[in-house]
Amino acid sequence: MALYYPALQNGFVNYDDPAYVTSNLHVQQGLTSRSLAWAFTSTAEANWHPLTWISHMLDVRLFGLGPAGHHAQSVFWHAANVVLLFLLLAKATGFVGRSTLVAGLFAIHPLNVESVAWVAERKTVLCTFFFLLTLGAYGWYVKRPRASRYLLVALLFALGLMAKPMAITLPCALLLLDFWPLQRFPATPLSMLVLEKIPLLALSAASAAITLYAQRTGGALGSTELLPLAMRVKNAIYSYFIYVEKAVWPSRLAVFYPHPEGSLALWKVLGASAVLAAVTALFWHFRERRYLLVGWLWFLGTLAPVIGIVQVGRQAWADRYAYLPLWGLFVIGVWLLSEAAARISLSRAAQVAIALAVLLGYSVTAHIQIGYWRNSYSLFAHAIQVTDANPIAEGNLGSALMEMRRPDLAVSHLERAIQLMPTLATPHYNLGTLLHRQNELDRAQREYQLALKYASDEREAAQTHNNLGVLFNQLGRRDEAAAEFTAAIALNPYEQNSLIGRGMIEREEGKLDAALQDFARAAQVAPSPLAFYWQGRVLEEKGQLSAAAEAYRTAVKLAPNFGDTQVRLGNVEKAVK
Repeated sequence: MALYYPALQNGFVNYDDPAYVTSNLHVQQGLTSRSLAWAFTSTAEANWHPLTWISHMLDVRLFGLGPAGHHAQSVFWHAANVVLLFLLLAKATGFVGRSTLVAGLFAIHPLNVESVAWVAERKTVLCTFFFLLTLGAYGWYVKRPRASRYLLVALLFALGLMAKPMAITLPCALLLLDFWPLQRFPATPLSMLVLEKIPLLALSAASAAITLYAQRTGGALGSTELLPLAMRVKNAIYSYFIYVEKAVWPSRLAVFYPHPEGSLALWKVLGASAVLAAVTALFWHFRERRYLLVGWLWFLGTLAPVIGIVQVGRQAWADRYAYLPLWGLFVIGVWLLSEAAARISLSRAAQVAIALAVLLGYSVTAHIQIGYWRNSYSLFAHAIQVTDANPIAEGNLGSALMEMRRPDLAVSHLERAIQLMPTLATPHYNLGTLLHRQNELDRAQREYQLALKYASDEREAAQTHNNLGVLFNQLGRRDEAAAEFTAAIALNPYEQNSLIGRGMIEREEGKLDAALQDFARAAQVAPSPLAFYWQGRVLEEKGQLSAAAEAYRTAVKLAPNFGDTQVRLGNVEKAVK
């Protein structure tokens, strides 16, 4: 809690936080029947994770849109995970000191900063909480196998899957725990242990199917044409090595690591393969020390869903993916070094001093890393410093500079992002927005159309259609503008600006009923003085003066100095009298 206290001073960042909280109208409704129904039926952000959405909705209900409360919740879940890991490991192994150090490493390791300090990664800490509860319930079941206890295991596992599908490896993880530390094998035949996990494997299969559907419909699955299987396998092998390296020496950490695609040197892949094969062979040879093989297979297995064979997103690897797999490496390191210390008769005081020195070193590095998450500018400026040719970081840094009202600095980063990855939609959209503001309408139109061509996210595509609608309206191309607004609304029925824009065109064309319907829908999306103002104008033109006065009053209440609303309200009220 002390280490992550500075995170409470951090803001939201422009990478996924808007989609999960700051621009998500469903989440911003808080816990309502309508938002809960959406949480359980939506595959937004290429995932089905209703518990994660509910967690964010609860934060909005408790803290509004102030980032401190959202960060505090993530820190709380991480702290709960640390305590649970310690309790479960100490109970299962009987080694309190070793379990303390493993939990301490998990608490403060710099690789975990991304999962805790990034609000959008709530899904990771929440999923891990239910993963740990499932392990605890499984230990309870093993003591005295009963259907009711097994049902609790399945229920908690299902909740973990509803927070993040990365929990799908849990049935295999339980088989490892049967080997060590629960020591169920070989007393219980392996076939029986596998058969026991069948219902849990069915839950994993169902979650995998739902996830693949969500990612395919959300455009998150990488094409085999862009990333052939051979390239993915090479990157996966090298990524395993990178995770081990950063677990030991966590330096040059970034929010996004660009995929090497065809630029990954063969010697790196061969070297990583040799190291991984040697470690696996070594741990198999010393398999009587069961923690070695279990810890290593835990690391390899729990990382498998996100190692990149099934490519989701554009990253080569990600710090957040190591949150749960690191336990295996921590157990190996702590148990192995503890046994070595005992063999050389190292004093207890010396062991504690060494452990504290390691924890202190990782804590300092983690503290620095938490500081990079202060805002979007510091996060992506750092990412550009520690990675090469990073289009995502360049694009998001450009977006951050736009928010900081520095378009002069933003342009070069957006153009750099487009140069590095021309098929990335967001930089095209942001560059189009900058050009639009500078009244360079032809260039802005080209960028918007490129953004639409490469868009994989419906929300961003809807915003682009909306901006094109505004641009065409400025050029007097009313029919094209209306078509763009309609396209935006088709992609996102809650695109408020498009509803207002289309309503204004309909009003100018004399389609008052259609305009009134669009303005009313826009007002339902979120309180908007503009929507109520134009609703009042249409009602006034239809002769419904009392209703018009009510719409104007609402607009004045939302924005007292908005346009000529007060003047029109006064005129309508006089006419009604």
